[in-house]
Amino acid sequence: MNDGQPVIRARGLSKRFGALSAVDSLDLTVNRAEVFGFLGPNGSGKSTTIRMLCGLLRPSAGAIEVLGCQIPRDAEALKRRIGYMTQKFSLYEDLSVGENLEFLAAIQGLRGQQARLRISELLERYWLADRRQQMAGTLSGGQKQRLALAGAVLHKPDLLLLDEPTSAVDPQSRREFWDSLFELAESGTTLLVSTHYMDEAERCTRLGILDNGRLVADGSPAELMRALPGHPLLVECAQPRQAQRALQDLPGIIATAQIGTALRVLSGAPEAITQVRQQLAASGIAAQVVATAPNLEDVFVSVTRKPVADPQVPA
Repeated sequence: MNDGQPVIRARGLSKRFGALSAVDSLDLTVNRAEVFGFLGPNGSGKSTTIRMLCGLLRPSAGAIEVLGCQIPRDAEALKRRIGYMTQKFSLYEDLSVGENLEFLAAIQGLRGQQARLRISELLERYWLADRRQQMAGTLSGGQKQRLALAGAVLHKPDLLLLDEPTSAVDPQSRREFWDSLFELAESGTTLLVSTHYMDEAERCTRLGILDNGRLVADGSPAELMRALPGHPLLVECAQPRQAQRALQDLPGIIATAQIGTALRVLSGAPEAITQVRQQLAASGIAAQVVATAPNLEDVFVSVTRKPVADPQVPA
């Protein structure tokens, strides 16, 4: 359970690659046993931030403390206390499941009976006991994911960093994977998980939304939805595509998205429901427009939307 003790502290964290600023003055705190989610579009700085936090990438500016270690100074000492799982399967495909875990155990300093017991425990826990002799390269996506997780937690790390770990697996495997993550959190492991799936982000105990290398939102999913500055609406009509076109240039509309036969509209204007009804009526579209509860996608769209450029005024 989260006891409020910080495991990760980053202040003013920045990373530049030439003229490109991948991470820009990021302040971040993650507490013990939290399941902290990084949500953001591709190129928002999620992977770069994670690599700096675990000492694989030197920051251009800022201070990082992870599990009491100053990074990058103490990166070598930190390695024994963290687990890191990447999006791409990074184990040896030409070794068996058991051989991969034996190799990782040796790297982590586990030997003899201790290593054998730990490997057997993880094979059972992650449903791989009957795959021990199978070559890792022949596993399904979900099985590879479970093997990678077993390898990342083999040495019982205090902190587990996962970079979009479920991007290549089916929904059932994703659900099982998240059950395993919550089991780790319950035992006291702190988790930082990057994702671009809204349903996964909603599972996190706390969420940071990154955009262009900046932290633009931070809080529990429920807190972020309650604080949504926009006004979500649901439009039910026979022609949702026509309704979408009719509303696209209406002032104050942040986003529209067709959901089945309905249209979800996010507006920044308090009087949005009246404006939308009037606009649709003026376009000859019969529709029922009602306010609806915000969701995490509304939050994401609202905080990452690009500002509309001011029109150029002739000199």
